Amino acid sequence: MENLHLTAEWDKTFPQSDKVNHTKVTFPNRYGITLAADLYLPAGAEGRLPAVAVCGPFGAVKEQCSGLYAQTLAERGFLTVAFDPSFTGESGGEPRYVASPDINTEDFCAAVDFLSIHDRVDPDRIGILGICGWGGLAVNAAAVDTRIRATVASTLYDMSRLSARGYFDSMDADARYELRRQLNACRTEDARNGSYALAGGVADPLPDDVPQFVRDYYDYYKTPRGYHLRSLNSNGGWNRTSMLSFLNQPILAYSDEIRSAVLVVHGEKAHSRYFGEEIFRKLTGDNKELLIVPGASHTDLYDRTEIIPFDRIEAFLNRYLAK
Repeated sequence: MENLHLTAEWDKTFPQSDKVNHTKVTFPNRYGITLAADLYLPAGAEGRLPAVAVCGPFGAVKEQCSGLYAQTLAERGFLTVAFDPSFTGESGGEPRYVASPDINTEDFCAAVDFLSIHDRVDPDRIGILGICGWGGLAVNAAAVDTRIRATVASTLYDMSRLSARGYFDSMDADARYELRRQLNACRTEDARNGSYALAGGVADPLPDDVPQFVRDYYDYYKTPRGYHLRSLNSNGGWNRTSMLSFLNQPILAYSDEIRSAVLVVHGEKAHSRYFGEEIFRKLTGDNKELLIVPGASHTDLYDRTEIIPFDRIEAFLNRYLAK
């Protein structure tokens, strides 16, 4: 495995809980990339426990809301890992700040590998939880990995659909062609410069005429509430040409064949709600649930602990990760 340099001090955007034991861990994925993660173990717990792997939002790191979700679920009795995706945060992989629908789905499966052989985990009681763009990737992982007993997708985004159709499906074929043209022009320029230019992220300063959901992102990633030095969204964004793979390789093609349990959570006021509701309609079976949180925006479900429905999430996971 790659030799990663992991931060020793607590550098999360949320306070450390005295109800949980925290350690740093690493594990490889099937592409040979070593992933860095925070493991949260309920203090005083004995025996083998149900376990949950957590990641997201897209471009964020484990020191932000995925770690908050993981620590909170550990307080409620689950062994959890919050991991940085390939090429991101403290995880390995070169070049930095790229994304892939295939590799990032594999990242979830690699976390399940790690949990399946951990001596404190019951391998028959493993779930995953994805936030925002990683909600779609979590559902995609559930479609391929039969070891996953339960999946929670919180304020879910379908990154392939977003890349190909834009927000609220505003792009047509001509707009997609222009996007491809621009992205491939970026590739030519990158090849000429011998580097990978970063783009995207959250605009700073924020223009006056942006939609409310962009202001919500700004309030999370550009303020102490969610800023982190290693977060791509806080610091300039990811390699924009990664959009080409999401645009051309749609995820969730076989979500209707998922037999394990799935909970889709969205805020009532979330601009991304249409992603989650459409994906939920594709799911089949009586073990699929949709939860709309009254009055909540998209980013409220990142870290507003008074709004995130942890009681419902815990009940769902307990129901489907029961012995």
